Amino acid sequence: MNQRELTVLRPRFAEVIEHEGYEMLDVEFVHEDGEAVLRFYIYHPDGITAEDCEQVSNALSPRLDEWDPIDTHYLLEVSSPDLSRPLVTDRQLELSIGERLEVSLYQKIKGTKHFEATLLGFNDEFVELEMGHDVCRLARKDIAQLRVALDF
Repeated sequence: MNQRELTVLRPRFAEVIEHEGYEMLDVEFVHEDGEAVLRFYIYHPDGITAEDCEQVSNALSPRLDEWDPIDTHYLLEVSSPDLSRPLVTDRQLELSIGERLEVSLYQKIKGTKHFEATLLGFNDEFVELEMGHDVCRLARKDIAQLRVALDF
């Protein structure tokens, strides 16, 4: 399955997941440790349990058999996005407004490519961040990765 096919099927996947009462944050088709994996990341405001993942997996499995989008053996995974997962989609960013993020850039700004800042907002072109008392706007194309900052 290539990215184009995944993009075409994304709304169908989301519909099945929404019917179960969850939101699809992302889906990816990857090869890991010699296995093809179709992985769904789901969200619910009350959190995600193993039983939730099982419910969504059981709803997706027969639909995937019916649609037959992948012509090779693959594993189906359903999970919540863990905190170390990069924020990729607009919905993931939306859910992280007000959160402290780890920001990685492609090129240094003020001597660094990595820093922490609070996400204030975003649009298609920019991400607005607060660092101390300063607010900055970074072009999304200049950002290598955003993750929720983990405080221990």
